[in-house]
Parts: sequence; C-alpha cells; structure tokens
Amino acid sequence: MIDIKNMSKKIDDKYILKNVDLHVNKGSIFGIIGENGAGKTTLIKCLTGIYRVNEGRILIDGEEIFDNNKIKQKIGYVSDENQYFSSFKVKELLEFYKKAYNDFSKERFDELNVKFKIPLNRRIRELSKGMKMRTAILLNLSIKPDILILDEPTSGLDPVIKKELMSIIVDEVASRDVTVFISSHHLDHIERICDNIAIIKNGTIKLKSSMEDAKNSMKKLQVMFRDAVNINAKLSSINGVIKVETIGRINYIITKNYTKNFEKKLYDMGAEFIEIVDMSLEDMFIYFVGEDDENE
Repeated sequence: MIDIKNMSKKIDDKYILKNVDLHVNKGSIFGIIGENGAGKTTLIKCLTGIYRVNEGRILIDGEEIFDNNKIKQKIGYVSDENQYFSSFKVKELLEFYKKAYNDFSKERFDELNVKFKIPLNRRIRELSKGMKMRTAILLNLSIKPDILILDEPTSGLDPVIKKELMSIIVDEVASRDVTVFISSHHLDHIERICDNIAIIKNGTIKLKSSMEDAKNSMKKLQVMFRDAVNINAKLSSINGVIKVETIGRINYIITKNYTKNFEKKLYDMGAEFIEIVDMSLEDMFIYFVGEDDENE
C-alpha cells in the first residue's frame, strides 16, 4: 500500500531524513515515534506529497505521491497545526471540502459530529485549538479516505475525545480497510492500536517492528546471581543487552533480544532467580533511544 524506498529529504542543504525505508500494509495501523525534531513531521509531509523528496521514492498503490492529485484524493491528512481559512465558518469549510473531494460525505460528518459537537456556525478563528483539531479530524474522516495520515492528532483533545478518536480509527480500519499512518507523543495510544511501529531519531529509522515482536523481544529482567563479582561487565558483553543496573543483590537487565536462549545464558552465568517484566512502548522508547545516545 505505502512503500518508502531509500528516501532522503534535505531542507536548506541539511539532511532532515536519511535513507528511510518503510512498508505499510493495506488495512493496518502504522505508528512512527521519535523525539521532537527527529523528523516525524517532515516524513509525513513527504508522505502526503507536500514536500518533494531529494532521493529515493514514495509510492502509494505503486504510484509516486508528489504532484499526483488522483492519489491525494484517497488521502486524509490531519496536521499537528491545522491552518484553515480563519474567516470561514465551519459550514463553509464543509462546502469547500465537498468541492475538493469527490467522496466527501456530509452525512458522515453529521454522524460523527453527534459526539464531537463542532458548532457549524462558528468561524475557524473563534475555535479553540482542540476544537480546530476536532474539525480537521472529522473533515478528513468524512472524505472516506483509503489512507489516513495523522500527525499528533490528539493534541489539544480532552481524554474523552481522545478515547473516542482511537475507537473511530480502529473502526475505520475494521469496517473499510483503511490504512493509517500515525505520529503521536502519546505512546499508550500507539501501543494500543498499532500493528507496526518505527522509531526515528535524527532523521534515521532506528527500529522497525510489529508491535507484537517488539513486546516479545524487548524485556526487563530482574536477576539474582550466586556470585556477583564482575557480573555487570559480563552482562553488558551479551549481545542485545541495553542497560544493566544493580541494586543490592538484584541486577536489572534491559535487553532488546530476549529469547529462551538468552535466559539460559543467565543461568549458565550463575543466576539463581530470574523474573521477566513486560515493558510498555514508552519504556521501550526511553531505553532504546538512551542506548542509541550512548553509542553515538
């Protein structure tokens, strides 16, 4: 559905994205996460055809996205900062979308607006940040997109609407086989709804994984050894170990390559007790990025 192939983007002669390779399957939810300034928004602007890439290709349904109005008709895009005509009333913006998108559905907008409660007679400049985000989300859901690209879509939304939005996104995928590409700092939302994730740092993809594989391979272990002499150095030498911390007799080990064989190595080193702790996506992100910092 979406293929990003060896793509790089420069702005003012500086590489913002470098050699990005990603594939997003049709009818899946793909999450991109990273620190501020990592390149998430630039990637999304390339993916939506706002920016022309300098190197590589971005294909949607096998076609280049840049300057391709046919493909753009299929894409709903919600920016982290939505710049609409400030003097337009919401109902006038609806008419604009109706003329711009062949499949725009006022009925779908009205159906969703029962919960989102956007005042149609208010001008855009009179809306709060959260209400502008609600408006952008509903407008782009109402074009019945094949692809929904969301850049920090929960910014400014209250908890009830955030939960409602996540439910709507999952329903769009289930009912219409929509493909979703989402960036968010709310990693609990990403973890809950995404099939696949990528971590981006300094314009480079550092990790690509299914959510399931990430959870299975990245673990925190609490381990007690019979002989703790030089144990930290020994543990740090094991492939895939990101961090080792010792408190009393307990060694806390973070690994990105957990397997039963990894556990066996610990027993062979004299482990008497091992407890495996599952990690949240936020934990994974913090440790993974921290490891990358230490290696640079």
